[in-house]
Amino acid sequence: MARYIFVAGGVMSGIGKGVAVASIGRILKSKGFRATAVKIDPYINVDAGTMNPIEHGEIFVTDDGDECDQDVGNYERFLDEDLSRVNYMTTGRVYETVVHRERNLEYGGRCVEVVPDIPNEVISRINKAAKETKADFVLIEIGGTVGEYQNLLFLEAARMLRLQKPKDVVFILVTYLPIPEMIGEMKTKPTQTAVRLLNEAGIQPDIILGRSRVPLDEPRKRKISVFCNVAKENVISAPDIESIYEIPVNFEKENLGSRILKKFGMKTRKHNLKDWQRLVKTIKTAKKPVKIGMVGKYFETGKFTLADSYISVIEAIKHAAWFYKRKPEIYWLGAEDYEKDPKKLKELKKYDGIIVPGGFGSRGVEGKIKAIEFCRKQKIPYLGLCLGMQLAVVEFARNVCKLKGANSTEFVPDCKYPVIDVMPEQKNLLKEKKYGGTMRLGAYKCQIRPKTASFRVYGRSNVSERHRHRYELNNEFRETLRAKGMVMAGTNPEKDLVEIIEIPKHPFFVATQFHPEFKSRPLRPHPLFREFIRVATTRR
Repeated sequence: MARYIFVAGGVMSGIGKGVAVASIGRILKSKGFRATAVKIDPYINVDAGTMNPIEHGEIFVTDDGDECDQDVGNYERFLDEDLSRVNYMTTGRVYETVVHRERNLEYGGRCVEVVPDIPNEVISRINKAAKETKADFVLIEIGGTVGEYQNLLFLEAARMLRLQKPKDVVFILVTYLPIPEMIGEMKTKPTQTAVRLLNEAGIQPDIILGRSRVPLDEPRKRKISVFCNVAKENVISAPDIESIYEIPVNFEKENLGSRILKKFGMKTRKHNLKDWQRLVKTIKTAKKPVKIGMVGKYFETGKFTLADSYISVIEAIKHAAWFYKRKPEIYWLGAEDYEKDPKKLKELKKYDGIIVPGGFGSRGVEGKIKAIEFCRKQKIPYLGLCLGMQLAVVEFARNVCKLKGANSTEFVPDCKYPVIDVMPEQKNLLKEKKYGGTMRLGAYKCQIRPKTASFRVYGRSNVSERHRHRYELNNEFRETLRAKGMVMAGTNPEKDLVEIIEIPKHPFFVATQFHPEFKSRPLRPHPLFREFIRVATTRR
């Protein structure tokens, strides 16, 4: 029988509900229980695939091809489990299902109402996640901030589920306690307001996680306890830390896992966070750096840099660096700068390795191609991901195969040498303007050629990796590329599509059509990232 833990956020957005959920899941798993996590996004979008990564962050993809919020990636990394479509829902997805059922007369002709039918559909999806994952605990993150109109129906679903199963539901509020510089004192009033807003939705939090710049002191805990009607021992301090992977260890210092189990009248089966504690020790003690440059375009919004656009790539770099007891240093390199001033390419020599990640659109493409050429010629370790592979093919076709004007039809539809092109079935979808959820999505098989760098790294010939793209290496040019030295190290056996390319006689020049970063874990770095970092550490 599953138990349910709802996690909502108060005061403001971006305070870490997702990593709190992931951390609680890890703690419960360490105590011998099976945990899963569900993200509820309060958007009309049916999935995250059509959301702007600069505004919303990375689009994470599951094995079954669901385009999700980046928090699902954190769930997978902390739980070390592959999640699926049942672990993600949006307002649009819920309404779409209810309307579809109404059109099929599945409500028996009665009036279909926002309440209770929308909350009931939410509850149905939560129960489905519990059943399919066979979880002891289902953690449900309610997106947005308490008090917003957008997530009110999801709070209503939580209230209704508590009514149905009063002993099997716990509510946690992640809130923020500011320390105004001009006052110099941690203020609890915003948290009190957030709790009252949650009360208005018919919900009383059982546990409060207090986010702040520094740990909560005893006076603040007492005040929150009195004014928010929560036992003082259930007010948990969640101060800022350097690495999100410290969070489970910090929570356990205040016995959060035991307090949750006590709410359900349950006892710990075991307690083993040793592997996580060793990871945190490595993170804190690693001193020798490995410097990785990321050449992309989804970095800037106004005067701010948004790393969330590439969060899985960033975390995969960290996982591999920590594996070698190195301190990861990641630098954001604007591709457009290399278009405007090619002399700036020389700065790439400062880094131990260069990554060109995935992306869409033509902005900065020529700058990325110049950076890839520089890495190839200067023997700088290079890892290309999705678009990073496609542009490596374009660069090789132009400069090694001498196919002047080679390009991807994504950027120049009528180019002379379309070495990267869209598949026929995708062309039809584009003509019909069907963009959402219509790419090559999710896990596909990859057969790896023996005696290649990729084969040595994976240690086997058959793997499965996740995709999110429309454009592929055009097989009409495969022999031309191969004749000039490009190695087609991995192919999809069903569709005969190139998945991995390599440049031999180079320290490390590997590019993949898939996204290996989606399957990297803090305790199990992805093999390709691990080898990339290993070679990068030998560069100096």
